[in-house]
Amino acid sequence: MKKYSDTGTKDTRSGFGAGLLELGNSNKNVVGLCADLTGSLKMNAFANQHPDRFFQVGIAEANMIGIAAGLTIGGKIPFTGTFANFSTGRVYDQIRQSIAYSGKNVKICASHAGLTLGEDGATHQILEDLGLMKMLPNMVVINPCDYNQTKAATIAIADYDGPVYLRFGRPKVPNFTATNAPFIIGKGDLLTEGSDVTIIATGHLVWEALKASEKLNSMGIGAEVINMATVKPLDEKMILNSTKKTGCVVTAEEHNRFGGLGESVAQVLVTNTPAPQEFVAVNDSFGESGTPTELMVKYGLNADAIVLATHKVIKRKNLFRA
Repeated sequence: MKKYSDTGTKDTRSGFGAGLLELGNSNKNVVGLCADLTGSLKMNAFANQHPDRFFQVGIAEANMIGIAAGLTIGGKIPFTGTFANFSTGRVYDQIRQSIAYSGKNVKICASHAGLTLGEDGATHQILEDLGLMKMLPNMVVINPCDYNQTKAATIAIADYDGPVYLRFGRPKVPNFTATNAPFIIGKGDLLTEGSDVTIIATGHLVWEALKASEKLNSMGIGAEVINMATVKPLDEKMILNSTKKTGCVVTAEEHNRFGGLGESVAQVLVTNTPAPQEFVAVNDSFGESGTPTELMVKYGLNADAIVLATHKVIKRKNLFRA
C-alpha cells in the first residue's frame, strides 16, 4: 500500500495566492479582482507586483462579477476572489447570466468554503456551492486537496478557455501531493489501490480518506482511494474502472450530501454499472460556530466516518451480490 506523508501543513488559499502570482509574472492577460478580502484570499503579492492588473472593488461582489465578464471581451483572463459564500450564493444571478450563459473566460476563485471556515458560523459556511456551480452549463468545478494541488490548479485554469469555479479553504491542512505535479482538468488521481472498496474524495476529505485507508488496511480491507479534484467534468472512466474491481463506493466531501460530488458519482454508477454507495457529507443541514476540527468531528467528516461508511457499504455489497 502506497503511503503519503504530510510535508508540512499549509492553507490551500495560500496555494491559490502562489499560483496567481506565478501567473501574473508569466501571463500579462491575467487580471485579479477582489471584494475587500485581499489578505484573506492571499492576493496581496499579485496586487503589489501588478497593481495595474489588480482591482479592489470593495464589498460589491455582483459588480465584481460584471466587471470580470466585461474584461474577457478585451482578451483578459480575470480571477475573482472572495469567500465561497459570496462567490456563489450572493452573485448566482450574475454568474448565471453574465458568465455561464455566454461562456465567458472568468475564473471564480472561492476561499473559506465549507465547515472549516470555523468560528464565523453557518452564515458564512456555505455547503451548497459545488451544487450551485456544477448545475450551470459551461461551468468547470474544481476542489483541490492541498496547497500544492491548489497552486497547480490555479495555474492550469488560466489555460482553459471558459468559466471555472475554483474552491479552496481557510485552515492549514496536510500538504502531501507532489510539488510539481501538473493539474489536468477532468482527471482524477488514483492515490492507493485496493480491491474491497473505492473511496472517492475531494478537497479536505482526501487526506482523511488516506488516513481511513490505512486504518482499513490494518483490518484487512483494501481501499482504493481516488482524489477527485475536478467535480465537473467528472472522470467517469476512473470511477467505473475502480468500481468494477471493488464493487462498492464511499464518497467523501466537505459539502451537503445533496448536490455535491456524491450525487455526481451516483449518477455515473446508476447509468452505467449500479453499485452500493455510501455518502460521507453534511446531512442536509447548515453548519455552526466552532473550530474546524470540532465541526468536522460533529458533522462526521473525518477518517473515522469514512471507515464506518466503508464497513456499511461492504456489508451492503455482500447482500447485493448474494
